[in-house]
Amino acid sequence: MRISTSMMYDMGVSRLTDLQSSLVKTQQQISTGKRVLTPSDDPVAAAAALGVSQAISMNDQYTVNRNNAKSALSQEESNLSSVTTLLQNIKTAVVAAGNAAYDDTQRQDLVTQLRNNYDELLAIANTKDAQGNYLFGGYQNGSAPFVQTASGVSYVGDQGQRLLQVGAARQMAVNDSGSSVFENNVTGNGRFVTAAAAGNTGTGIISAGSVADPSQLNGQTYTLDFSVDATTGAISYTYTDSSVVPLTPSAPQPFVDGQSITIGGTQFAISGTPADGDQFTVTPSTKQSVFDTLDDLITTLSQPGSGSVNQAKLANGLSAASLNIDSALNNVSAVRASVGSRLAELDDLDSAGSDLGIQYTQTLSDLQDIDATEAYSSLTQQQYTLQAAQQSFITISGLTLFNYLDT
Repeated sequence: MRISTSMMYDMGVSRLTDLQSSLVKTQQQISTGKRVLTPSDDPVAAAAALGVSQAISMNDQYTVNRNNAKSALSQEESNLSSVTTLLQNIKTAVVAAGNAAYDDTQRQDLVTQLRNNYDELLAIANTKDAQGNYLFGGYQNGSAPFVQTASGVSYVGDQGQRLLQVGAARQMAVNDSGSSVFENNVTGNGRFVTAAAAGNTGTGIISAGSVADPSQLNGQTYTLDFSVDATTGAISYTYTDSSVVPLTPSAPQPFVDGQSITIGGTQFAISGTPADGDQFTVTPSTKQSVFDTLDDLITTLSQPGSGSVNQAKLANGLSAASLNIDSALNNVSAVRASVGSRLAELDDLDSAGSDLGIQYTQTLSDLQDIDATEAYSSLTQQQYTLQAAQQSFITISGLTLFNYLDT
């Protein structure tokens, strides 16, 4: 086979071009720190690196979501802390109002304080977050969730909880509805409510009571009616069970001041001296808004408190308010505990996400980054090879028949 001059030049240029391309590619790898510059360099590694890069992006987004969740929950916890402080102040006012040495003027001072607490509590319930959304409105975060009406404060939000994806398999609620915070308060002792009728004229004061037999509690309402014997002055009572139709009063029972009364699984006591016609009730516990509790408390303290009859009404009203304020405090504490557990979980997820990010970064580096020692060694070798090829090409391309004739 005869090798023409043009063929010799083409082969030489082609080889030099290949060597030059390899050198340039190695230089690019060193300058970028990447072994895989295009998918064709290593299709398997390039595909795997793409998947890992997407995983890194998702992990970074979860981190952003967790930061947003922390911000929202931290603001909620701060507001719940303020609510707790307010309710504790209100409880202190309830205790002070029960002081027998207080007169009506001093109780009116407490009413003024409670009205301010009421307004402050309403303002907290209608707090906005940094984006201008109402914190306790559920999904209805564009308008105030609590509105003042002629009959009191009404909740116009919903029960929704906004969720954020804070991990690959974890969605977290970043708010609590106003209903669950301010209206989820159980009345009475949590199982039933004892109360004195507003029209009572005696000095009977009923206790909060306790459960004597849970198996007998089935949601009945009991009404106790008192009568006084006109001749002997003996006090007795009958009770009516709302679940028995037709309503049939029990046989008269003698009343003893402060002695426990057990009816249908409930147990309570009435102290003082009920008057003829006085009435007391035992009803199942329900849920009540803290604003209704404050309204009832303000109404109680706004009434005259002088005289034994009014003192008994005041004591009954304060007892009910104290129980309901305690229930509101317990409910807020439960919500705060939930918020705290979510914040703690976010910290754990942050730690796990950080570790996962390190793993992803290392995996990506293993797939596409260069080995510096190997790369620099390869660069040096390619430079020498290219230089040798260039010198050889120059020498070979310069040979002609006249070189041999001269010799």
